[in-house]
Amino acid sequence: MAYDKFNKLKSTVVPLPAENVDTDQIIPARFLKATEREGFGDNLFRDWRYDVEGNPKKDFVLNDPTYSGKILLAGKNFGSGSSREHAVWALYDYGFRCVVSSFFADIFKNNCLNIGVLPVTISPEFAEVLFNAVEENPSTEIEIDIDKQAITLLSTGQYETFDINSYKKENMKNGFDDIDYLLNIKDEIITFAENK
Repeated sequence: MAYDKFNKLKSTVVPLPAENVDTDQIIPARFLKATEREGFGDNLFRDWRYDVEGNPKKDFVLNDPTYSGKILLAGKNFGSGSSREHAVWALYDYGFRCVVSSFFADIFKNNCLNIGVLPVTISPEFAEVLFNAVEENPSTEIEIDIDKQAITLLSTGQYETFDINSYKKENMKNGFDDIDYLLNIKDEIITFAENK
């Protein structure tokens, strides 16, 4: 399933400094019955966003109109727990195109890259700089440049570079998942097979 192309993203930030956020907190298991990728954003962080009656919890960041944006700035060890892709589907469906953290669970990071949410790993020190900047000014913008593999705090120019597999980088830039990539090179595959 194709997703939005990712080249350069400039956005305000939603800060979620909690550490060790697992996939069951991102999307509780009771919402995993659907097989389509749409609609999961409604239940992103469901138990943190809503009380048992379904009323929004005013103290949760996604319910605070002060913060918005396509970048989620997360605490250390984001996406731990089970390997469910639904967690990333929920982030994508909600509108996040990038998650920034000082550490990601490996399976979660790979799921992000397969679904079109760029996981950007930064140092704990730079994470603290970003959290402080957003706390001081919720209008703070961050720029993610996938070509330069750089994340920049635009108000100060401070930046760090990040790693990304070259294959996944090209897929992100083209909005491809693995199937889209293969379909895109179908003619090359056919030519190669015919010449064997």
